[in-house]
Amino acid sequence: MKDILNMTLPELTRWMTEELGEPRFRAVQVWQWLWQRMARDFECMTNVSKKTRALLAEQAEIRWPEVAKVEKSRDGTTKFLLRLADGALVETVLIPSESRDGSIRTTQCLSSQVGCAMGCTFCSTGTMGFERNMSMGEILGQILVARDYLGDRRPEYPVLRNLVFMGMGEPLLNLREVMRALESLNSDTGLNFSPRRITVSTCGIEKGLKELSDCGLAYLAVSLHAPTQELRARIMPKAARWPLEGLMTALESYSLKARERITFEYLLLGGVNDGIEQARELVRLVSRVKGKLNLIVYNPSATDIYAAPTEERILAFEKYLWDHNITAIIRKSKGQDINAACGQLKAASEREMSAASPE
Repeated sequence: MKDILNMTLPELTRWMTEELGEPRFRAVQVWQWLWQRMARDFECMTNVSKKTRALLAEQAEIRWPEVAKVEKSRDGTTKFLLRLADGALVETVLIPSESRDGSIRTTQCLSSQVGCAMGCTFCSTGTMGFERNMSMGEILGQILVARDYLGDRRPEYPVLRNLVFMGMGEPLLNLREVMRALESLNSDTGLNFSPRRITVSTCGIEKGLKELSDCGLAYLAVSLHAPTQELRARIMPKAARWPLEGLMTALESYSLKARERITFEYLLLGGVNDGIEQARELVRLVSRVKGKLNLIVYNPSATDIYAAPTEERILAFEKYLWDHNITAIIRKSKGQDINAACGQLKAASEREMSAASPE
């Protein structure tokens, strides 16, 4: 059975016209039912003929991820553990924020792989290893789950406003499926997300970075976390295989829209990368491009090898950057009372299942 959510609109149109003998407009109708009306079965597609609905049901299915677990923080952050069709587990997170008019807007953090091959030493997902890439349908299925949970069914007043590919996995190592997802997200007959509402976060993958630059379908965030090649190799050994100098040279020629800037993600690890010396190196590095810095304060668990930075060092680091004309924002940690960091909920669930299983 075909997973119909794993077809782009051109793929769906080609399949329905060539294999099912349907007119092209019928594919658009089905596409709108899938992504705008969030249909979970073909029978509810009332403007599609009964014959076509029967054909669709015989040859295809609509595979939403199954919600295995939900945790909600006191601050409203909500994390889902999702089970895919083959039993694989991935995570997605909803992060609420208040807009200027007082309404709540939500950002969703999307996973693109089951596990991750990058092995960053501060990341729970990195300790799990890599299982497989996610398909376009699985990536976008996370959005359907989120919109259903939020009751987000009015396209003219969306609750889910922003998407960040910053969950499990390295998006640019699943380039084909991420690019298919971005193309579908930008479809005005489907989910209809503007590129300025989508951010792809990467450690820096040379080939994928160029393709993302060329397509213009999303904004770019770079997981930097270290201002020197030596330190990056210590805390992000696989990402550092592309030397920092090469990454920065590529970013200097990255295609940006008029008001677009590259976002650098910088996780402050106590006593590791949070000193004035590192701030000085960081200024030298990021001043080469049109960018801004998101400073993230590390929130360790009892078993972590890193510690949180002190408030004094955080503020001194931020001040040094601002004093040297670098836009730097301390990103507020959300969901600290739940397993909100990437990979933590899946890791906790796997530990629970292991403890419960008989020897």
